[in-house]
Amino acid sequence: MPELPQPVNDNTIKVRQLSHYQFSWVAGEPGRNGAYTLQLVLDEGAWEEVLTLTADDADALQDLLVNTKDVHYDIERRTLMFGVTRAGE
Repeated sequence: MPELPQPVNDNTIKVRQLSHYQFSWVAGEPGRNGAYTLQLVLDEGAWEEVLTLTADDADALQDLLVNTKDVHYDIERRTLMFGVTRAGE
């Protein structure tokens, strides 16, 4: 049996599955642009992450999230990964 780093806990899991997400918009100072945020709920609430996005990124990510059934998030690299495809397909 392989050696596992101990203890195995929420902080040792590096890639999680996206369960739910919520976009928000935060107003900027008067005369300044606001900012979009994307809250990621991972592994049914075991972990959450909030990303700050540009309007273009929010638009692109919403399209990807609506059209992708299986999404994962790498916590260390802060990377969303969309879909799973078998090799050779």
